[in-house]
Amino acid sequence: MDPIINGKVSNSLSVSDRALQYGDGLFSTVRIAEGQPQLWPLHKVRLQSGLKRLDIAFDDWQVLEQHVQDYCMQANHGVLKVWISRGEGGRGYTPPKPCQPNWALSLHSLPVHYAKWRAHGVVLGLSPVRLAKQPLLAGIKHLNRLEQVLIKQDLVKRDWDDALVCDTDEMLVESSAANLFWRSHGRWFTPDLRYAGVEGVMRQYLLQQFSEAGHKVEQVRMKVQGVHQADSLFICNSLMGIVPVRQFDNTEYDVKLAKQFQEQWTFA
Repeated sequence: MDPIINGKVSNSLSVSDRALQYGDGLFSTVRIAEGQPQLWPLHKVRLQSGLKRLDIAFDDWQVLEQHVQDYCMQANHGVLKVWISRGEGGRGYTPPKPCQPNWALSLHSLPVHYAKWRAHGVVLGLSPVRLAKQPLLAGIKHLNRLEQVLIKQDLVKRDWDDALVCDTDEMLVESSAANLFWRSHGRWFTPDLRYAGVEGVMRQYLLQQFSEAGHKVEQVRMKVQGVHQADSLFICNSLMGIVPVRQFDNTEYDVKLAKQFQEQWTFA
């Protein structure tokens, strides 16, 4: 299917769009299953929260959501990427006012290795790339992902499946493109994302599921040694779902509990 920009089939964007000039905008990747955008309400809330944070005045939700539904029905399965930019204008950093936001939809295949990861688990290492602390941008999925590009460039040199990433204080944040949960001494933890990282839609979904099941998940700033003491560890995002971690560094983990969660908390 052809990409859609502002409701029209198109594959071109003005070079003056601030998405290209400065990464001035947001995106979200949505899993499509049986013609439906999975976890769409959570994707929408995160987009809206990010737009508010960046002060982007986007109000074309009715049209965008109709196109999302139509696109997913036609595609049936795959990955829908939704992005919203501040729009065109301004050679410098200061946004012009008013500024008309642009939005786009594009269809992609679900990464083939995710099924293998879900079935067999993954081996992780520790990335040497550190995430900068920036509370004003922490949590949102903005269009400037150069840190993740550097992480992935390093990862291709390794024999790991994925890498855990810390911030510049050496505190755990996430993996290269997923959030992290672990259990230690009967307690569940996930990194505190107030300073860096992306508040993944799957992370939000799982926090809801844990709460409804009566399990408290503590959001913590913890160094990597905390994960070495865990007995169960998994990563997650809205495309892969829950993926058990078999090994991190030289520490091995039980994958049974993560597999139980896969069965309990499936959404596609």
